[in-house]
Amino acid sequence: VMNVITIEDYKSTYWPKLDSAIDQLLTQSPGDYIPISYEQIYSCVYKCVCQQHSEQMYSDLIKKITNHLERVSKELQASPPDLYIERFNIALGQYMGALQSIVPLFIYMNKFYIETKLNRDLKDDLIKLFTEHVAEKHIYNLMPLLLEAQSTPFQITPSTMANIVKGLYTLRPEWVQMAPALFSKFIPNILPPAVESELQEYAAQDQKLQRELIQNGFTRGDQSRKRAGEELTYNGSSACASSRGYR
Repeated sequence: VMNVITIEDYKSTYWPKLDSAIDQLLTQSPGDYIPISYEQIYSCVYKCVCQQHSEQMYSDLIKKITNHLERVSKELQASPPDLYIERFNIALGQYMGALQSIVPLFIYMNKFYIETKLNRDLKDDLIKLFTEHVAEKHIYNLMPLLLEAQSTPFQITPSTMANIVKGLYTLRPEWVQMAPALFSKFIPNILPPAVESELQEYAAQDQKLQRELIQNGFTRGDQSRKRAGEELTYNGSSACASSRGYR
């Protein structure tokens, strides 16, 4: 027979364990070893659900993650423009990576409270938190920088651009309307199919872009040269920071 867990027990013993584990998962870097017992946390959640503490636990979890994301958003606001895209990419990748551990740990709460009582899903709720507290606040600063980076070859790595564009589309598909051409490079079938009469125009645009690249110091065989007379925006920082990626 399971011992009774009072609300005081929950607040003094059970939630602090969960709070600490969530902290570590939200702030870990790719490849970090997290010294927490998943089995212990899983069991902790299970006992709290069985003892009718789901509502309190869900409320505490949402509050905890909201506070974390508000801090993330403030840190991004303080980022200089040349680091902004990369830091947004890291924040997005780190959060989505953390959800891959957090959501399974709270599977009992999701099944017996969120799905049945609230008719929602924990993962959807947590993704929505990132949309509201981070992405929505930064989209109007981020999009012009992405468009500028797209028109300046090698300013950021292709993987970083792909991670962010795919991530934004997952968070809110209607953001496609802000930059359809950019999103269409990474998300298939979001633009109407090209009609035959437009194909020549697309080919001409492509040739024009290639001529401009060559005029600005790029050749097909040498992708290491930077644009003539232009400083490198990143000092090698973007290549490794995007390795985690967005799943």
